[in-house]
Amino acid sequence: MLSRKQKHILLKFFSMFSVVRGYNILMMVVAQYLASIYILAHDKSVKEVIFDVNLLMLVLASSAVIAGGYIINNFYDSEKDLINRPQKSMLDKLVSQNTKLSFYFVLNFIAVILASYVSFKAVLFFSVYIFAIWLYSHKLKRLPFIGNLTSAVLTITPFFVIFIYYKNFEHVIFVHAMFLFLIISMRELTKDLENIKGDLAQDYHTIPIVYGEKATKTMLTVLGILTLVPTLLLICKFQVGKMSYFFYFSLALLMLFQVLLWKSHSKFQYLILHNILKIIILAGVVSIPLIDISLVLDKITLIV
Repeated sequence: MLSRKQKHILLKFFSMFSVVRGYNILMMVVAQYLASIYILAHDKSVKEVIFDVNLLMLVLASSAVIAGGYIINNFYDSEKDLINRPQKSMLDKLVSQNTKLSFYFVLNFIAVILASYVSFKAVLFFSVYIFAIWLYSHKLKRLPFIGNLTSAVLTITPFFVIFIYYKNFEHVIFVHAMFLFLIISMRELTKDLENIKGDLAQDYHTIPIVYGEKATKTMLTVLGILTLVPTLLLICKFQVGKMSYFFYFSLALLMLFQVLLWKSHSKFQYLILHNILKIIILAGVVSIPLIDISLVLDKITLIV
């Protein structure tokens, strides 16, 4: 049996894990390494990538900045989340705002230190990234279009730093990035529909509040159609191996998304739409090794 003090510490840990969205950070780390091994540095052996200390520092720095970003976002959205996510807010409040802010500064400091191991340019990159996340959380997320665009860009930035590190400018990478950017943009718009009640109460000028739900759904439909461009390019033009099955799967889910979108009116229905897009993103991460099945087996052999 755990003592009362141990239970308290455990609850505090889960609270902070909830605040920094630890599950999202773990998924980002996996995604960065898989993207490095199979897309960005596919010409290198798996050992070169996995045991690349510079890559490790960049991934850890990204994780620290993202965790800090979730904390500062939670800090500014605490009142809004009481309306939109009351159960999660109760868990998050087990850690005081002062403790959260302390963690925020410590994590950003650690990120800069880790980046300094790689280069001064990496320090500048992450410094700008930290500032951009704060500006988004403090100001930009309240604005229509700018907030959505900024959020989507900040989400794919951890992949951008790896892209710059490996200096791989193949066209297929840009098409993958376009697909991810459009899916994330759709997710951000769907979140705005899902959180419209809390956003309205806290005077957020999101797209659904300023232009209405119908206009937002039209924008989501347009984004869904635009997503067809990189999807079909990756299936028909580029060599993505059996990962093409993922893109067929994505097309099916996007069609389902569009059908349900125009029938949705409640927070729960928008949550389902949000989860459909999250499934596409998660499936995209775990399907990266399918780009070349033989390469997967070769890399396993190399590790052994």
